[in-house]
Amino acid sequence: MTYRSPHAPRPLTELEEAVLIALTGCTGLTMPDRPFDDPRDGKPIMAKPNMTMAGRTAGSPDNAQGTHFFLINDAGTYFLRRLPPAPDLPLDAEHLIERARQAKVRVLDHRLDVAGGLRDFPAYLDSNRFLSNLPGTTLLFPVVDLSHQYINALMYLLTQPDGARPTLVDDRNFYRPAGVKKWIGNGFLNGGLKLPLGALGPLRTQIEADLLLQNLMLSAEAMGLGAWIHASLNPQIALGDPKFSRAYGKMLGFSFVTPRWRLPDVWRWHVPLPKYAAVRSHPVGLTAPDGEPLIEAACPPAHRTMTDAVDAVVRAKFGPGGVYTDKDVFTRIYKEDHGRRYLAEASEYEERVVDCARDICAYILRTHGRFPAHTDAIHVPGVWLQVHHVEEEYYERFFTNGLTDVHRRHGALWDT
Repeated sequence: MTYRSPHAPRPLTELEEAVLIALTGCTGLTMPDRPFDDPRDGKPIMAKPNMTMAGRTAGSPDNAQGTHFFLINDAGTYFLRRLPPAPDLPLDAEHLIERARQAKVRVLDHRLDVAGGLRDFPAYLDSNRFLSNLPGTTLLFPVVDLSHQYINALMYLLTQPDGARPTLVDDRNFYRPAGVKKWIGNGFLNGGLKLPLGALGPLRTQIEADLLLQNLMLSAEAMGLGAWIHASLNPQIALGDPKFSRAYGKMLGFSFVTPRWRLPDVWRWHVPLPKYAAVRSHPVGLTAPDGEPLIEAACPPAHRTMTDAVDAVVRAKFGPGGVYTDKDVFTRIYKEDHGRRYLAEASEYEERVVDCARDICAYILRTHGRFPAHTDAIHVPGVWLQVHHVEEEYYERFFTNGLTDVHRRHGALWDT
């Protein structure tokens, strides 16, 4: 099956990329269609969990939508800024391309890759190094900010009824209460119902990227393009983790936090000596070449303290211009005056919930030197989607039913 293409690489057109970029962005507004009261006793329940009302092509826990995409092609590497809904724009080629241009922020003037052709492990895995990220291909590379939803979901967890609010314990610190002794003592938390911080993990927010990639792949194939989800450039190398930056450089140039080593790290995290402290480094943000913050995790250094970070999440939801104070958005979602009534009647976080979350988050940072401690602030799934024009002759020569009719008609449909 040895095959050498007679064709030069043919990158995706600007329109083809614009369709893919649109699929990473906003599809409109979601519908808050949840109950306000507990049907068992009529007591109000917290009915404002969303981090945003803007919808995407894939679901998200509490509509956190923490997934950001990079686009990589022959012209460079771009961060894709999420644009607000644009319901009045016609869905045509001209507007799709213009929106794509608005979304693209160039962070590198070249294709993200390791220098000098050093594609062996740990940079690339097995045969992927010969097939992935080649000239002419377009790649979509997701990273997921877990930090904001970590705080938001923690507060949502604390809105459970009396007796059902768990005591957060630290499974990396002998299962001691995670800064919540006061809340056990005053009865706000159920001391007999324990939940380890490690069990929270990424709070399911990481699944957004998987769903978005799948929808992107299906859409690319429906366009008659080749689409392949696969293990990508090593995530730590791609982001510029200090453990690898000496060998591979800054790459995307994310900022990392490396917790100061302390003696308890020996048994908490199995880090035996200060020289290994970088093992616990994690990405917390990204800044554009012109200084614009593109991603800022809800933790230091973007916030001075974790109390400030929690307050910022609350403010983004309920403060001026927040998710649940934008009356115009809810007027567009609901008929008649139901949007106004929803905002007036649906319950928010009570102050005890916010105070308890502040204590837990402050404990995590104080004890472990980073937030979150049991998962990264910015999660990288380690897979990306490669999209490219299909080598039709190859599939016709070797495979039974290797191409669909849409693949065969792609040029006639898209190159005119």
